[in-house]
Amino acid sequence: MATGETYVRQSVSLPKLIAKRVKAIARTKKTSANRVIVDLIESGLEAQEQEKKRLFDLADRLTHSKSSGEQQRLKDELAQLVFGD
Repeated sequence: MATGETYVRQSVSLPKLIAKRVKAIARTKKTSANRVIVDLIESGLEAQEQEKKRLFDLADRLTHSKSSGEQQRLKDELAQLVFGD
């Protein structure tokens, strides 16, 4: 989090096991559970953006590909990214 940022109070209910894990991470890192939750959310948002970028990059490569072999590989990779295993 950048300094000078405006903060918004949010109430979040966590499943008991996740709350325990968050507290354990906080103890390990010697920080607050709130800080751990913010860090995890930031990491998740960044991962989601990276996945979206990868999806668009693959789609762009597919549209510009001339090789049918590479097109099939890119289609398979896109399907894996979109639909999972």
